[in-house]
Amino acid sequence: MTDTPRITGHVFIATSLDGFIARDDDGLDWLMKQPVEDEDHGYDAFIARMDGVVMGRRSFERVRDLPDWPYDKPVVVVSQSLDPALLPDSLAERVRITRATPLRLMEALQEEGWSTVYVDGGKLIQSFLRAGLIHEMTITRAPVLLGGGVPLFGLLEEDVDFDLIETRAFRSGLVSTTYRLRE
Repeated sequence: MTDTPRITGHVFIATSLDGFIARDDDGLDWLMKQPVEDEDHGYDAFIARMDGVVMGRRSFERVRDLPDWPYDKPVVVVSQSLDPALLPDSLAERVRITRATPLRLMEALQEEGWSTVYVDGGKLIQSFLRAGLIHEMTITRAPVLLGGGVPLFGLLEEDVDFDLIETRAFRSGLVSTTYRLRE
């Protein structure tokens, strides 16, 4: 196997205008207030292309107890602190927890036959970017300034160049932009 797996990581995420994906308390109330009825932002088409979801602990904790589990694809949670034995029985067949590094995880998923991975969660996206494992990002900006919160991006050791693929504006004021890693 080569140093960089052929498997690709993909991001589909919403941010505030000032680049935050959640409030400091992980609140998403600002996003839920956006008037998006009857708008197709492309999530269904995006997730249909993915073999599965890799998410961070905080993202998992946000969706874990929803009345309806939102994913019909396999989910891998990257966490150094979650105990797999504490997964609810309803998720035991759908979710697994790993402590693997981004590169090792992607190598393992590729060995399992995955080729496209939805990477979700701010810190996890940052670690995948630092490892050079994000191939494409769709970032949807909501027309709200939060002034603080959980940032989408963090420090990088070097520039990561992307090419603009598409920008779509919606009646609600959301603007979705897709970028692909420049190779």
